[in-house]
Amino acid sequence: MLAPPLAPGKFIDPLTTQKGEPRAAVPFGRLQTLWVNTGTLCNIECRSCYIESSPTNDRLAYFSRPELRPFLNEAAAMGAEEIGFTGGEPFLNPDLAGMAEDALNAGFHVLILTNAMRPAMRPSPRAAMKRLADAHGARLTLRVSLDHHTSGLHDAERGAGAFETTIAGLKAFAADGVHLAVAGRRHADESDGAARAAYARLFAAHGLPIDAGDRAALVIFPEMDAKLDTPEITEACWGILKKKPDSVMCASSRMIVKRKGAAAPAVLACTLIVDDFQFELGATLADAARPVRLNHPHCSRFCVLGGASCS
Repeated sequence: MLAPPLAPGKFIDPLTTQKGEPRAAVPFGRLQTLWVNTGTLCNIECRSCYIESSPTNDRLAYFSRPELRPFLNEAAAMGAEEIGFTGGEPFLNPDLAGMAEDALNAGFHVLILTNAMRPAMRPSPRAAMKRLADAHGARLTLRVSLDHHTSGLHDAERGAGAFETTIAGLKAFAADGVHLAVAGRRHADESDGAARAAYARLFAAHGLPIDAGDRAALVIFPEMDAKLDTPEITEACWGILKKKPDSVMCASSRMIVKRKGAAAPAVLACTLIVDDFQFELGATLADAARPVRLNHPHCSRFCVLGGASCS
């Protein structure tokens, strides 16, 4: 059952909630994951894409290999362990393989989010991933979006035939020896355990070497819709929910983007919020090493109440 529409007056003031209570903030701890948005262009247009990626949405431009290099140096100096590539569909970006190679050669773990459809299955990028997997093993992971373990619900989100195409992509990458993970979604009428059991049966049926019981190998995300109501997170919520601020992903990750027409990249607080400029924190990772006010529905539904993290 869907929540009602977001109540007017919520998520307006960065310091206080609609009820006048102090809004929660997440202090920056240390950088563990640097995310790179490769661009908002995608080969498909999902029904509820949080970033509105599509074949025509290029408001986040392709990130380039030369633009990434200084951020890799800064991330290494800050002790980061992982570089994540997201989009859009990262395999549309012609510099993806080069950026991933630079990150791997610098000693990072690399995570690439993909739908494993046609852009990823082109001969050149597929061969590049096999080459990098052969050289770096499980330090390279492709996390493939599979919104449900049934074709009906997955295709309802991504279009007719998408499930079959993605399964074929998963099998191709598995045959190439590429380390794989899957990202699913949590549906209201299904428990986490039931979903994992069903995904396990699906993986076994297709011979996919993915452990559905491993929460890093199968990540099940909560649904996201910024138009639906969700509680605002106050300072008191940490104690009420028995959660620590450092459990929220903006305590340990940042994302870099290149806005269309911008002279230089920008650093954002997280992967989920790209068009709200209160979450744009500066031009360098050092600029962005500061607290983040939880002033967006995604902060509540996905991160705090949903307990989810993109890393």
